[in-house]
Amino acid sequence: MGLKSSVKRERQNEKHRARNRAYKSTARTLIRKAFLAIESGNLDEAKTVTAAAVKALDKAAAKGAIHKNNASRRKGRLMARLAALEKEA
Repeated sequence: MGLKSSVKRERQNEKHRARNRAYKSTARTLIRKAFLAIESGNLDEAKTVTAAAVKALDKAAAKGAIHKNNASRRKGRLMARLAALEKEA
């Protein structure tokens, strides 16, 4: 069976893992949509979706699902592509 504390810790870990997975999945999905919007060349849509992706990354970092430097790096790459699209347009 195990110690009560270890059983509780396993329950907590399972909850945290599920919650973190949701934050990461949302961020990944929005990043993918942002890259697709940028590649399509639609500036208005790209800006909107990129803002949503940045928000999702910030939230994931704030909740501890990903490291803040990881979020920052991904945001930088995303914004660089968006800036290139804006310059092109």
